[in-house]
Amino acid sequence: MATTALTPRAIPYPRSRVYEWLTTTDHKKIGVLYITSSFIFFLLAGILALFIRSELALPGSQIFDPTSGLYNQVFTMHGTTMIFLFVMPMLTGFGNYIVPLQIGAADMAFPRINALSFWMIPLSGILLFSGFFLGGAAAAGWTSYAPLSAREVGPGQDLWIVGLILNGTSSILGGINFIATIFKLRAPGMTLMRMPLFVWNVLVTSLLLLFAVPVLTSALIMLFIDRNYGGGFFNPAAGGNAILWQHVFWFFGHPEVYIMILPAFGIISEVLPVFSRKPLFGYRAFVMATVAIGALGFGVWAHHMFTTGSVYLPFFAFTTFLISVPTGVKMFNWIATMWRGRLQFTTAMLFAVGFLATFLIGGLDGAFAAAAPVDFHLQDTYWVVSHLHYVLFGGSAFGVFAATYYWFPKIFGVRLDEGFGKIHFTLHFLGTQLAFFPMHLLGLDGMPRRIQDYSPAAGWQDMNVLSTIGAFMIAISILPFLWNVFISLRKPRDAGDDPWDAFTLEWATTSPPPPHNFDALPPIRSERPLFDLKYGELMGGHAGQHATPAEAAGYPTEADREAQSDPQGRADLPTNPTVADVEAGTTARSEAGGSGVIVVRPADSEAPGQPAAPATEAAPETPAAPETPATPETGEPKLVPPVTHAPGEGEVTSAADASRPSAEVTERVRRQARQKGTPPSDARPEEPR
Repeated sequence: MATTALTPRAIPYPRSRVYEWLTTTDHKKIGVLYITSSFIFFLLAGILALFIRSELALPGSQIFDPTSGLYNQVFTMHGTTMIFLFVMPMLTGFGNYIVPLQIGAADMAFPRINALSFWMIPLSGILLFSGFFLGGAAAAGWTSYAPLSAREVGPGQDLWIVGLILNGTSSILGGINFIATIFKLRAPGMTLMRMPLFVWNVLVTSLLLLFAVPVLTSALIMLFIDRNYGGGFFNPAAGGNAILWQHVFWFFGHPEVYIMILPAFGIISEVLPVFSRKPLFGYRAFVMATVAIGALGFGVWAHHMFTTGSVYLPFFAFTTFLISVPTGVKMFNWIATMWRGRLQFTTAMLFAVGFLATFLIGGLDGAFAAAAPVDFHLQDTYWVVSHLHYVLFGGSAFGVFAATYYWFPKIFGVRLDEGFGKIHFTLHFLGTQLAFFPMHLLGLDGMPRRIQDYSPAAGWQDMNVLSTIGAFMIAISILPFLWNVFISLRKPRDAGDDPWDAFTLEWATTSPPPPHNFDALPPIRSERPLFDLKYGELMGGHAGQHATPAEAAGYPTEADREAQSDPQGRADLPTNPTVADVEAGTTARSEAGGSGVIVVRPADSEAPGQPAAPATEAAPETPAAPETPATPETGEPKLVPPVTHAPGEGEVTSAADASRPSAEVTERVRRQARQKGTPPSDARPEEPR
């Protein structure tokens, strides 16, 4: 009887590109979705800000009817959008993309919850903005003080409450996901004290979210009950307490400031060392300062309530000054990182330096408000508006743009144009100072916040005109940035895997990374594993301390030499580098009286993080390395840069041409030896800057 054999086949299921992005659980795609949607809300909030500044440029009513209440809706939605729909989701987006890469993980701990957390953000934004089309948006300010917010008529305030509850739920789920990812999915060797500073800041931020956002959610639920079900939580006539809202809101609100600024701190801590060509000054001090900020952030909320008469002024003034100490530690360490470094003023570096200058002004003017007697004069004036924008816009927004220029090659495989980037930075920095610094003077002169009009006799017009010009400069600065992104995405992906010669693991894979992130990971024995892989041998690394490039390339270690009883320690090393050596790791040998120096550089054609194999017999040989002449100062053999074969060329050139730091490090070794009176073969070189 005839039988039919079944041959099962896997039939590809075609899916559109849009469907893939809408249903993805890949942390990298979710990170891009966070960043893109947050930037759209940033543009909307910026348009609202331009309306506000245009209205206040001159006395009288320029745009809004004073009886319509539309001005109140605009400044309420501007603040709400910038905080809850731009800064927080944008920094979460960079965390989604970068954190798993920096700790060597394949994805977030809970990919589906990660996707759910993102899709709550656009939905909450739609709810918040839908009030404009349903009778009026929320109009009680982004703080929505009760009992004003409890009496606000219309659906806008209820939509604001529900939108923020949804937004807060997203933040709580995201915080749990980050904590689980960081604690459970780190690569072997990635201890807590070897994590990059960006990961540390995201971890502390996630803990703040976990403890602070539920408090805000409970306050929003109480406010919703007061508005719709006759509750009396914040209504004094019903036995409630209006000051209770301020306590509950600011118990969330001040940790919220650090929720928005700590990831930016982490970004700056990644950018400055790379473009200073130095390690971060005081890594452990940074970690301790970050943890201290997170802990102290819950003890300063009442400095927003000095004028209520309901808080103990000395205690909260003291804690407010105290929390400036760990922030000051970070500031001094950032400056020390740049001190005597080989600074490279890329656009990312410019935004990082601009962050330092702008955030410093915001921190200092905040210290004035921390003094209770001064705060009584400055409360609810434009001084507070200036301080808020210098800290958050000058801090978070500058950090966001520094991260964008720094990680854009990793995300999209192409670098943003530096010319357009510097135009963007110049306009953005000058516009920020012009927009927000005059607000200090307006506050000192007594101009209240949240007003639509003022008297021509008040003398506030000139400062308001300057502030409005600065706001439009910020808006204009976004145009070259948008054009830069547009033209860059149309270019071929030629940035390379590690265009900045960086230190951390995200640069040890391809750009963009594959779905599984890594094919192989370098050994992790410090907080800068990629630096160890590339320069560990030059820094005197050895097994158990740093993963040297020689070890990564498979050449014998010190233990191997001892086991083979080779007193000179050079029997198994190739005397002359071959083309295969060069292409695999550019190895060179310079003999010096029985001891030698090994210089190993990854070739341009190799992906960082991929160990190079030793030379094989089939590989063609290059000319032998030249003999090492003696230095006239000490008579000791001089270190000769190894020869290397430039990829794509047929001629042999110096390694200094193909790998810039090699000749400089060699010269530094000789200089140290002369200064210390130590033979160059025994000297430990400085770290390349």
